[in-house]
Amino acid sequence: MNNITLIGMPGSGKSTVGVLLAKALGFQFVDVDLLIQQREGALLQELLDNRGVEPFLDAEEAAICSLACTGAVIAPGGSAVCRAGAIGHLRTLGRVVYLHVPLPELERRIHNITTRGIAMAPGQTLADVYAAREPLYRRYADLTLDVGEGRGLEETVAAVLQGLLGLNTAQAQG
Repeated sequence: MNNITLIGMPGSGKSTVGVLLAKALGFQFVDVDLLIQQREGALLQELLDNRGVEPFLDAEEAAICSLACTGAVIAPGGSAVCRAGAIGHLRTLGRVVYLHVPLPELERRIHNITTRGIAMAPGQTLADVYAAREPLYRRYADLTLDVGEGRGLEETVAAVLQGLLGLNTAQAQG
């Protein structure tokens, strides 16, 4: 297993699950949001406020396409699927796992939608972003896991590991 990328909506647990998954595998953890902030010299929300959504997505794509790692769990922003170059590069790096959380649960989890650094156009709601991205997450994922309410972190990490083992076994047999 080369790398594992966790995709999903903001609030789906990509970073939290990613750190625990990396520890379980002995992998490094790469938080693309932090990489963008370091490269751009500004917080995500500042980039969105000062530059707009499209330039933000360009910066995110550039940061993702700069990744050249092995043995890593990668947690990109929820908008990584919005640029073909970004998600295409992530798919070349290894397996892509979609952490699916139902919209009502995301709405319960996210309280700082206007300051969290979520790539959304003025007037867009979380439901609008979810409707646009959810089909993309499913299209690009090698594995989709439902990780909504009632599933703890350890249980989620175990489900990711079990799902990846199943993918690798199927690939070896096929």
